[in-house]
Amino acid sequence: MTHPAHPALVERDVDLTAATMFGVPARARACMTLHDEAELPGLTSARLDALGPRLVLGGGSNVLFVGPHEGLVVRVALRGREILGERGGVVRVRVAAGEDWPTLVEGLLDEGLPGLENLALIPGSAGAAPVQNIGAYGLELGERLEAVTIWDLAEGRARELPASALALAYRTSLLKQPEARDWIVTAITLALPVTWRPVVAYRELGRCFVRPEEASPRAIFDAVCTLRRSKLPDPRVTGNAGSFFHNPIVDAEAHARLALAHPEVVAWPMPDGRVKLGAGWLIDRAGWKGQALGPGGMPVPAGEQGAAVHDAQALVLVNRGGATGPEVWALAQAIQADVGRRFGVTLVPEPRIVGARSDRAGT
Repeated sequence: MTHPAHPALVERDVDLTAATMFGVPARARACMTLHDEAELPGLTSARLDALGPRLVLGGGSNVLFVGPHEGLVVRVALRGREILGERGGVVRVRVAAGEDWPTLVEGLLDEGLPGLENLALIPGSAGAAPVQNIGAYGLELGERLEAVTIWDLAEGRARELPASALALAYRTSLLKQPEARDWIVTAITLALPVTWRPVVAYRELGRCFVRPEEASPRAIFDAVCTLRRSKLPDPRVTGNAGSFFHNPIVDAEAHARLALAHPEVVAWPMPDGRVKLGAGWLIDRAGWKGQALGPGGMPVPAGEQGAAVHDAQALVLVNRGGATGPEVWALAQAIQADVGRRFGVTLVPEPRIVGARSDRAGT
């Protein structure tokens, strides 16, 4: 349902702690929430620039506040989805940016539209999914994405960008680059295969099926959910942003040197000859799994509140309760420094770090 056209209200000094998944204190000097596309006309760079630096916030799953955002947070809460029909062997589905991604994946599956089951339970919103080009268990969103609809603040109008123009790559896209600073994703158009085939080449997922015919869309969905729940804490219970670091990609020579010293290193060859390393393995091997730091970077005993490395998956940093953003970030930086010193590999955070002198990384 479309509401009458009206500008979105701007609130001042807003507490955003509940709008993010890390559970650390989060505030913004100003906040605007978009509930309907009728609020977009008149929304321009000139109007918003007066409110300071902009941060577009979807589901809050890929962001860490280390201090207040001294500008405007634009929350995208647009809802709804529409099946556009079949064309060229795919069913096209338009999804508003504010739709919850896990709910969307299961909902489409229930409606007989498989194709996203490998991406089940990834926290966040539909609009944030192409920014990060989310992926898991052998599938990336880019393989199911037809287009993205944006509101161009510089031009004050809606535009549709084909997936081919988004420079989609491993956990990145054009939407993360400076060229996109005046864009707000308002919807995505998915292209789901009419002739569905299972994607189970990822070893851990493939092991869930004794016979190929067992790998139905629902069975894959259930298996992915089971695997994710066994490794990743529920952010509604334990604050986290999922995987905190990208799996680093190195050249073949660097991988050879590392494998000579550590033959058991987890790695995957890339089509271009480079090698992707398992960041979780590097962090675990460095001894950080289950470790925690408190105020001042002091170690925290097991079971106590604070910022910690998840004890079941070293790639996940968690808020055991009471942690601040700077404490989580200090833990992340300590891990970066240690892994760099031990293995000569630089870990890059996935979440956007907000409230520092300059926002870093992430979406």
